Amino acid sequence: MTYRIGVIGLGQRIAHVLAAMKEVGWDLEVVAHVDPAPVGAPILDVAGISPGRACTDPAELLRRGPFDLLMLGAPNHLHFEHLMLALESGAPIFAEKPIVRTQDETWALARRLGAAESPPVYVGLVMRSLPIVRDVLDRVTRGELGEIVSIDATEHLPPEHGGYLARNWRRRQAWGGSYFLDKVVHDFDIFGCLVGARPARVASFGGRRIFTAERRDPPRTWEDGSAAYALRDAGWAGANDAFQSDMDVTDHQVAMVEYANDVRLSFHANSHTALTERRWYVAGTEGTLIADLVRNRLMVRRALFRGKPDKVEYGGVTADAHNGADQAMALDLLAALQGRAAFPVTPFESLEAGLTVMAIDEAMEARQVVDCAPMWARYDAARSGAADPVAEQGL
Repeated sequence: MTYRIGVIGLGQRIAHVLAAMKEVGWDLEVVAHVDPAPVGAPILDVAGISPGRACTDPAELLRRGPFDLLMLGAPNHLHFEHLMLALESGAPIFAEKPIVRTQDETWALARRLGAAESPPVYVGLVMRSLPIVRDVLDRVTRGELGEIVSIDATEHLPPEHGGYLARNWRRRQAWGGSYFLDKVVHDFDIFGCLVGARPARVASFGGRRIFTAERRDPPRTWEDGSAAYALRDAGWAGANDAFQSDMDVTDHQVAMVEYANDVRLSFHANSHTALTERRWYVAGTEGTLIADLVRNRLMVRRALFRGKPDKVEYGGVTADAHNGADQAMALDLLAALQGRAAFPVTPFESLEAGLTVMAIDEAMEARQVVDCAPMWARYDAARSGAADPVAEQGL
């Protein structure tokens, strides 16, 4: 079967996903796309995929259906609008994360998904498809670590990656939401699965101390004299200089989360480090594991065992640190469309991960601990179609 695909927002990320789909054996045709500046087109060209007919707006594209799959890859501030249009088409949808950017959009989408029969929505939380992540979730679900007590996690980016984010549209909250929402919502989706509960209280501190105009003459070259911060095209609405852009999101941030079942988590993110790391240290009553997502390896040991820990090397390390996740997600997406297996993540799980990060950012902005109970009450009301408890109170 040749899958007829329509693309709304032909950015770099959705183009990489399409290339991965073809790489793992999809028979696909991009029938049409909508994007006034399709920066992902060169990626499709390298992959040997035609971008199809260029449409002026999503409405024109939808008229050229039916489609076997609609793929949404515009900047984050357009996700909600495009999702609501796509849901009316009846076609299965693949939407890049985060599927919405604000709490108000979350309530509205949860209400829409809960109120009417909807086509399948598959969310690009790509880490769910990684073999190492599947293994971590499976071990915890089987009780290999006992009860989870605490988690320490990090994501430390190399300078080129951080510099790209400081030039790309993700630098602006109006387009991308927060740094945490765009970059580490993956991790908080996984943490929710590991913990098995929602956050009850959160606190956070963060800011900009790296990519700022106040840094006097930051180094711009590597030790061999080659240019730094110029590895990737900045894409749509890109800025020329990582240090002189109009960036208003954090470039480093820490968060503390206390879940409803008393599991505690600390998270540290930095977008400009010399020693890159994406690591989850999960401590339970019966054992501990360390998942190294950059080097794609896992280490596990029982609490009362003096021997060497179990070590698993998954291999397949790639320069982008996705380590084959795009290809694995492409296979998961095909299996879901063919009815052979459920997709690893639901849209509601994606919404809950996004709300967790939004609460963390609220705590950072307010400089106080945030009680998450009112947020979850509003979300559950929206999902069930009940009245908004905040609106009922006249707040």
